Amino acid sequence: MKPALLEVMRMNRICRMVLATCLGSFILVIFYFQIMRRNPFGVDICCRKGSRSPLQELYNPTQLELSNTAVLHQMRRDQVTDTCRANSALSRKRRVLTPSDLKHLVVDEDHELIYCYVPKVACTNWKRLMMVLTGRGKYSDPMEIPASEAHVAANLKTLNQYSIPEINHRLKSYMKFLFVREPFERLVSAYRNKFTQKYNTSFHKRYGTKIIRRQRKNATQEALRRGDDVRFEEFVAYLVDPHTQREEPFNEHWQTVHSLCHPCHIHYDLVGKYETLEEDSNYVLRLAGVGSYLKFPTYAKSTRTTDEMTTEFFQNISSEHQTQLYEVYKLDFLMFNYSVPSYLKLE
Repeated sequence: MKPALLEVMRMNRICRMVLATCLGSFILVIFYFQIMRRNPFGVDICCRKGSRSPLQELYNPTQLELSNTAVLHQMRRDQVTDTCRANSALSRKRRVLTPSDLKHLVVDEDHELIYCYVPKVACTNWKRLMMVLTGRGKYSDPMEIPASEAHVAANLKTLNQYSIPEINHRLKSYMKFLFVREPFERLVSAYRNKFTQKYNTSFHKRYGTKIIRRQRKNATQEALRRGDDVRFEEFVAYLVDPHTQREEPFNEHWQTVHSLCHPCHIHYDLVGKYETLEEDSNYVLRLAGVGSYLKFPTYAKSTRTTDEMTTEFFQNISSEHQTQLYEVYKLDFLMFNYSVPSYLKLE
């Protein structure tokens, strides 16, 4: 009788342990789904504590795939460094940057990233990604964020908003990256978007009227008032006009990359290219530790400005203006390893 009683007591103990384990597991599952409902990305989206930083993963990769890609990006960094050194008189006109020079550098504190956005180089989608990364679960799908919202300055924090010591710390500790594009293809893209689309009335008023007034002989009063039919030849003439360059800095959509992001003053760890946009973007996301659930958005390429389009636009540009325009963007060509276009007729 006694052994039987002991056996019953032992079985009761086991049942209680199993019940407690099941109950505990059930509570953990409920807790997990409560967290996931608030933050579908889990803990990694908001915090990198205890994990490798993007800088560590870039310069000391743990995966062979990342290691092979790192070689390519080292070559791109070397190209920037060599160009800055060889053209120091041009590239370092300003010895010291001020906080106002850093307004294009978007900061992601949680993943230790700094992204310098360049208009007409997929910056809308990258701003969407940065909103997902810095939103701590507020956003999940980048393409659900309207383009207009991605360009609201208050939605992203830029480096110029920090104190000088905070700026220096982030420049030293965070992974800094930018995306570039063949300079004249980017320029044609900017022209097509800002001067051939009827909805861009603010650009027509501010820049179109000025360009027509300066560059078009016998312009009609309507053209001078509306500024919505700027020709590409007039746009180029405006850009190479010394008066334009003395008057004010270029608009960001056609400003040179080296003037927007200052790569001769700021050491960028990664230079992505528009020509390999998805591959380079997803590489950045993998370095940040979010590549398993966050990808660069894909979109239709039918409206993109291509090399063939750019060639057509330059057919009516005089060789004098082509030469002058190349001088304006020369550092971008050299720094990011773009060859002189075959269609150019340089003097």
